[in-house]
Amino acid sequence: MPAAAAAVDGGPQPWQRITVDIPGMEFEARPPDQYAFDFPDSECDGWSTDHLTVRFASIRGAKHRYYRQPRQDAARAAVHEATGSVVFVVADGVSSATESHQGAVEASRACVERMLHLLSQSPGPLDLADVASYAAARLEELARWRLGTTDVTPDDVARLYATTVVAGAVRPAANGPRVEVFRIGDSGAWLLDRAGGHYRALFGTKTGGATDALVTNEVAPLPHVPAQPEQAAFQLGDPWLLLAGTDGFGDPLGDGDGAVGALFARHLAVPPPPLWLAHVLDFSRETFDDDRTLLAVWPRTNPGPPPGAGPR
Repeated sequence: MPAAAAAVDGGPQPWQRITVDIPGMEFEARPPDQYAFDFPDSECDGWSTDHLTVRFASIRGAKHRYYRQPRQDAARAAVHEATGSVVFVVADGVSSATESHQGAVEASRACVERMLHLLSQSPGPLDLADVASYAAARLEELARWRLGTTDVTPDDVARLYATTVVAGAVRPAANGPRVEVFRIGDSGAWLLDRAGGHYRALFGTKTGGATDALVTNEVAPLPHVPAQPEQAAFQLGDPWLLLAGTDGFGDPLGDGDGAVGALFARHLAVPPPPLWLAHVLDFSRETFDDDRTLLAVWPRTNPGPPPGAGPR
């Protein structure tokens, strides 16, 4: 990749890509297929409610940049106005599926839509299996349209749109935000101790994690929905923040004790600007060339009472 252009009129230098250990090969990204114009190389977003701060970024990996393939990751987040809750989803289209980039986006939209609906229907715990089934049904509907037939099987859907998801909601509460999260496939979720820089995996990982069981190389993504998806529910107390990410982030993170863990612990101690999160997520490290997506939720300090708790 050519050296960065010199500063104009003495202004700041352009950001240089962050290197972790041995850098990967540098080259100018190639455009994806002409019909993948709706799937940009990178995207990011960030905002705050009275109680929570959200940041996310999704980056096309070096392999897809080189081979002219679109980014197959997606992320979405929204606020439920009546409760002040934040719903979120991160999805990783399975590379063997021919339209996995579309599957990741459609599953993300469906999960967010369903969680917002369920929060409006009942103040109780979310039916996370229902959310997963709703997203799977969306992919089946998309496959029927794409194939021009109502007679589609789960295998037909998977060949087109298979995707992993990790999704959930963070609800304001008097004793700290309440988190409900589930996953299907091998995307992950973690808690990060902002004070000590330690990570705690919420689900099993490829290097160990929340349980003694390791994630195998066999991924069971949407449209497959197990009778009981992996899920967790807990209070998000200080000094922890919630992370959800695809394996493009989780694999180089490992158990969080290495250079990648230290990098993100440093930059996520306080909410960074969304563009800076995208910049950090696009770090260069040899052999790690997958798409990367990371979403983070911070509790806000001194937020006041949650919605419905009386006057402030």
